[in-house]
Amino acid sequence: MTLDDKVRLARERMAEALARFGVRTAVGWTGGKDSTVVLALWRGVLREAGCGEAPFAINLDTGCKFPVVLAFRDRLAREWGVDVTVVRPEVDLARYPLAVDPVQCCGELKIRPLNEAISRLKIPALLTGVRADENPDRAHRPWFEDHGDHVRILPILEWTELDVWTFLVREGIPWCPLYDHGYRSLGCVPCTSRSGRGERSGRDAAKEERMAQLRSLGYF
Repeated sequence: MTLDDKVRLARERMAEALARFGVRTAVGWTGGKDSTVVLALWRGVLREAGCGEAPFAINLDTGCKFPVVLAFRDRLAREWGVDVTVVRPEVDLARYPLAVDPVQCCGELKIRPLNEAISRLKIPALLTGVRADENPDRAHRPWFEDHGDHVRILPILEWTELDVWTFLVREGIPWCPLYDHGYRSLGCVPCTSRSGRGERSGRDAAKEERMAQLRSLGYF
């Protein structure tokens, strides 16, 4: 497929989500490049459908995110008129063993608060920026996933990293400045570094190796 084909497919999936689940469909927006593409596409789908409500997004702030990512999130939310709900874990980070056990850390700082927020806010569907080529565990995921109390929709599943950057540049969509300083994939500070190798080689290797286990718990 060409990039334009992938854009059309993503928009079709989003249009189906809007028809089935309405404007309470949320974007799982991390502030990273992939979910920012999803947010941009979702804004367009809502606009073309004549929906007057602001796009709804849920953002997870673990307490150890890069400040520049949070600043980018807040600035773009203001500029685009996005209704963002920021979710935070109820954990004392001063006493917490950050990144010692990546599965436990992600479970308590990311997965649990996210799942609790989805349930509390009665979010019927979550749009994510997951791409199949990022990790072997994501290679065979379906674009529509049933998680019991909600569904997760992966509209840009077939996109590559190059597709994402081509779309951002072509459409004039802003991105987090960290990408201009050698970062290719953004996560929490303890588990993210610059990398010139694979896209996610700057992420914690132990976590990447246990992606299937994390996904079973509700990780993107």
